Amino acid sequence: MTRIVFGSRATIAGTIYGTIVVLAVLAAGGKAFEHDLWRLVAIVVTTVLVLWMAHVYAHGLGESLQAGRRLNAAEFGSIARRELAIPLAAVAPTAVLVLGAVGLLNGRTAVLLALSVGVATLAVQGLRYAWAEGLGRAGALAAVALNLVLGLALVVLEVLVSH
Repeated sequence: MTRIVFGSRATIAGTIYGTIVVLAVLAAGGKAFEHDLWRLVAIVVTTVLVLWMAHVYAHGLGESLQAGRRLNAAEFGSIARRELAIPLAAVAPTAVLVLGAVGLLNGRTAVLLALSVGVATLAVQGLRYAWAEGLGRAGALAAVALNLVLGLALVVLEVLVSH
């Protein structure tokens, strides 16, 4: 379960990317849909899946050009599996939204908890990077802070553009 929520060393890029996408959708639509959480779940899942498919397609085209030939289905499947961290980053926040949609949490609480899961994921990815690079405590703190600042800045920009 921890791997699904926070990704792995090999999937840090996809986990961060997917988390930022989810946070942007939640920040932009959370208030509007806190009383219609099933709709917010659909928006989160659809957005993440569409961007994942676009990401896989773009990487497939790039790799095809580098190889000088068309990729086969197995090669595209390999790319899709490698980039699976993008949609997996949506699992935990979406699960929290589902808890709200079925009435176990109120709408606002579900949205805030889903946002908190995303922020925690960004912090964990900063720590993961710091540990992988052998950074000390100060380096780890800087990596977490930078990951949070950059990730949340992108979310704020998305919200400003969408409103």
